[in-house]
Amino acid sequence: MNITLSKNDEIVMKLLHYFITIQGYNPVIIHGAKDEIWLENNTADYKIIRIVSNYIHNDDQLDFDIFRTKQILKKIKRKMFSVNMETLSIFVNLSDNVDLDSKNFDNIKCAKVNTVDDLSKYSFIINTFPNILEIDNVKEEGIELFIKLTNDINKKNLEESKKAEEVFSIKKPIITYTIMVICTILYILTSLYSNSFIEQKLSILYDFGGLVNFDMLNRNPLELYRLVSSIFLHGSILHFLCNMISLYVIGSQLESFFGKVKYTIIFILSGVIGNLLTLIFLQNGVITIGASGAIFGLLGALLYFGYHYRVYLSGVMRTQIIPIIILNLFIGVVSQGINNFAHIGGLIGGFLVAKTVGVKYKSSKLDMINGLIMTLIFIAFLIYIVFFR
Repeated sequence: MNITLSKNDEIVMKLLHYFITIQGYNPVIIHGAKDEIWLENNTADYKIIRIVSNYIHNDDQLDFDIFRTKQILKKIKRKMFSVNMETLSIFVNLSDNVDLDSKNFDNIKCAKVNTVDDLSKYSFIINTFPNILEIDNVKEEGIELFIKLTNDINKKNLEESKKAEEVFSIKKPIITYTIMVICTILYILTSLYSNSFIEQKLSILYDFGGLVNFDMLNRNPLELYRLVSSIFLHGSILHFLCNMISLYVIGSQLESFFGKVKYTIIFILSGVIGNLLTLIFLQNGVITIGASGAIFGLLGALLYFGYHYRVYLSGVMRTQIIPIIILNLFIGVVSQGINNFAHIGGLIGGFLVAKTVGVKYKSSKLDMINGLIMTLIFIAFLIYIVFFR
């Protein structure tokens, strides 16, 4: 059987092969979009690449195409939580009547490509993808070209599917169970000393490591262990049960996503950062305890993880995770006795620490270095305000 690909089909196949297998782009399903392929890679300079094979005859048709593209991009931005989305549109069937050089489409760069050599005419393509001209080294033609490119793309997609399956596979949440056991043991002990399993005495919570204003401790650095110990203490049975249920639901999932070591780092540092922010506003005589700051840190880490795996979690992020965070922060504002500063600090800390430890198969070393720098700056700022202001 002899199948001949048109020049347009050939250049489209070669571009798809390059962007998917070499540059790590993933196809985006756009309902109603005909004769065009959308690709997405949030870590690349161009977050979106469009390969358009639809014939565009004049400037009016091009203007309408760009208008429609911008409308679709608005939806993608909302879905993928992106503010700025640089886009590259490659037209492989553009009429000579259309002059791209006279057009300015803000964040959308356009290129007319009839042959591979045409790519070299656009510095913004060559500078971003310096090896793109190598796609012309493929010597297969017709059905052989189609089979080769399809097999390579399928192989790449299979590799990505296996990676995602590994990340999302259910694992036993040993660290989450351990934290719950520690919290349970401490709650039983404080209850016994308080002679009540319903409400804990403040003096007992203080003795077991509750967090208080640093000035009350005569600014003794040996008391800094309270930044950690207070995370595992709870003041009432309702407080304890709510946090343990939240920890079990959120923690068991996040531990599976990040792994035990990264998860432990996120939990502890988020709780500490939440407590540092709390110390800025904590009044004398007030004791604050609880795992909710660290749990909000897990939510912040889940936001960062969901951003990288939004293909799988974007719906859950929009309809469940973000509303839950907003609702709980609102409850913390309007209710008494809730340390909303620990929640806010933990949420920010969890996001930053997650960026520092990285998301498997998604985070680059540069992302993790940037996360580390941002985390250290934020912690240093809080330490300065708390201890040296």
